[in-house]
Amino acid sequence: MNPATLPSSSARWAACALLVILSACARVPEPRLFPEASNDITVRTDALLPADAILLGEQHDAAEHQHIHQHVVARLAVDGKLGALALEMAEAGRSTAALKSNSTQLQVQQALGWNSKSWPWAAYGPAVMVAVKAGVPVLGANLPAAQMRSAMADTRLDTRLPGPALKAQQQAIRAGHCDLLPESQISPMTRIQVARDISLARTIQQAALPGKTVVLLAGSGHVNRELGVPQHLPADMQVKAVLLRAGPPPALEAGARAGGGQAPAFDVIWTTPAVPEKDHCAELKDRIKPS
Repeated sequence: MNPATLPSSSARWAACALLVILSACARVPEPRLFPEASNDITVRTDALLPADAILLGEQHDAAEHQHIHQHVVARLAVDGKLGALALEMAEAGRSTAALKSNSTQLQVQQALGWNSKSWPWAAYGPAVMVAVKAGVPVLGANLPAAQMRSAMADTRLDTRLPGPALKAQQQAIRAGHCDLLPESQISPMTRIQVARDISLARTIQQAALPGKTVVLLAGSGHVNRELGVPQHLPADMQVKAVLLRAGPPPALEAGARAGGGQAPAFDVIWTTPAVPEKDHCAELKDRIKPS
């Protein structure tokens, strides 16, 4: 595999799923589960407030998660509480801030430099357009592709996470790529993941407004408190990290509570119906060629 080649959306999903599994073993205590009786999206959204930022960590192939995006954004927008919508799905520096609230979907996609091959507009467009119509800026937040190669070589990124978290990220890269990557590429690919999280965090911090909430839409691995975006946000920023989980939450392993006082990897788990399993490793084998 060419080091500059990035994983497909399927591979990204696999990596995010692995991060959820890894973090389950370290969560002490478990994050709060929304009661099944309170399955109303409006009620659940209100329960996340107050917050300077709400990080919605999705499973990319779970359509129900994008449905939740739209309704959370709409709820905050209606109440005038939405400060900005930040996206993993668009590069940092891209923004709809200069657009009018009646801009077309095509104009919005052009402003964000939208890549429909990686991120189907039909899935993410509804949440984006809710924010645009409310006059709220939608911000690309992901590391620009032009910076990927330099990030892979930037050894300073190896110091941006505590040692155990860095090792967990590296293991997530291995397993998320189905152990198909040469070991020499593990550290460079991990640096890209860290650089992405830093870029997402920087966008959130720059968009923060008193009394309003920035919403981030990203894969679940990015919003993990132990490994992702929260590691790069100010300690005094009130952040809610939400895991959108397709299917039941993973059972906490016996002994996972050893070490007692650690913070959970997510503040809330929001469960949705399971989606059919896919063999992401089979897809990845077709894309990754031996160096």
